[in-house]
Parts: sequence; C-alpha cells; structure tokens
Amino acid sequence: MNFLWLYILLGVFALAALLWLFVWFNNSCLTTTRYKVSVNGASGKRIVHLSDLHGKSFGRRNARLIKRVKALKPDFIVITGDIIHLYTPKNKTVALYTVSALKEIAPVVFVSGNHEMRNKGYRFFRKDLKEAGAMVLDDETAKVCGVTVTGLNGASLKNGTVDKIAPDNKQLLLAHEPQHFESYAKAGFPLTLCGHAHGGQWRIPFTGRGLYAPKQGRFPKYTQGLHEKEGCKMIISRGLGNSEFPLRLFNRPEIVVIDLQ
Repeated sequence: MNFLWLYILLGVFALAALLWLFVWFNNSCLTTTRYKVSVNGASGKRIVHLSDLHGKSFGRRNARLIKRVKALKPDFIVITGDIIHLYTPKNKTVALYTVSALKEIAPVVFVSGNHEMRNKGYRFFRKDLKEAGAMVLDDETAKVCGVTVTGLNGASLKNGTVDKIAPDNKQLLLAHEPQHFESYAKAGFPLTLCGHAHGGQWRIPFTGRGLYAPKQGRFPKYTQGLHEKEGCKMIISRGLGNSEFPLRLFNRPEIVVIDLQ
C-alpha cells in the first residue's frame, strides 16, 4: 500500500512537470516566421519585426532574443508598440536595455502602443527610448536604410491621422493595432506591420484561429500572419510577451522576418 501511494505521488509530480514544461514552451520558446513581400523601390532589405514585449525577458538581459535577432542579420528592426507593461513600471529597464542591445545589431524603429499611451510618463519614456538608440516615429516619416517608414502614434490609429501623414512615396507603415487595416489600405500603404492581438492568446490547434484579442473580442479576424486588401498587405506579429492575460497556449512568442522584394 505504501508503494502505491509513492507511485501515485511520483505520477502527480511527473504530470506537474510535464504541464510546467508545456506552459514554458508555449510562453518562452521563441519561434521565427518568415515572409517575402514585394514593395516597389525597397527590394533587397530584410526587416525583423518585434511587438508586444510587455517587459518580458528571454534569458538574462534578453540574451536569447538578442542572439536570435542577430543571427537573422536584419537591415533594420521595427518594434510595433507595447514594449512595456503599464502596470509594471520596473519593466521599463527591460525595454531600454533590449533596445540598446538591438541597436548594436541594426537601426531600431519604434512606434507606441496602447500601453505606452496609457502611461502618463510616456513623453519621458520616449526620450529614454531615443537615448537607448531607437528612432521613435510618432505620426512621422523617416528614411531607414533607404526605405520610407511611416509610424503611427498609438493614439492616432482611428482618427484619420494616417491620411494626413501619408508621404508621397508610401512604402512601409508601422501601426500597433491591426483591426484598422481598412484605413491603412485606403491610405495606400503597400505594407503595414502591426501587433497588439497577441495571436489571439490561445490558438485553436489546426484551425489557425485565436480565441480573443483586445478591441476585436472573441474569435477575432486579425491575430497573426499576412492579410491583403485592395492590393495592400498587412503582417501581424503574434508578439513576444503577455498582457493582462498571462498565458499563451499553442501560440509561441514570435519573431517576424520580412524580406522585401
């Protein structure tokens, strides 16, 4: 009888260990997704797209994330918002040393998300990001490695700003939230990069569907991957960290690589 209880106890520990490994794999084991997209006048450039870090570290000082990005040899790196988590002020340190390390690999371009916008100290954090080496585009356009990059501030996603700031030579738009894709496409940007949806948080295996995304609700339309409308394309990153909902399932943290053709 004593051995029976021992076997039961060992079985419970083994099951708990397997469950912990499954959760760790889904939330901390990075995956890389690659795309090839045609953008006139911007061929031959490689972009690494990161989003929704939310202060998470993959190894000490984000060493695993930095190593993976470096191995991809990008021409430049874009971060489409929510690099911090609003309710954990200390993770600003994670954000800043991550940006500082990434800019040693390639130029870093940042646009804000809802977590930066809801932070009363964003104007100070924006300055810190610039000092760490990021180019912060708040409703602005800049040339980055020969590519015209336009960045929408996280507060300007649905108020018509995208039409007002669109340059003559539209090539790449960075915007945190994907559910406004129709506006981005109508503005004429051939390629938009977004995050925010966290891949739907829990993804239903073999269906390509996520369960929930902020501002889209249950079974959202835009959670990951490549979408096309009126000849314009949008790529959504599933993101890296977690927000109020702390758990991903069948939805590993994602690094996106885009080769422009």
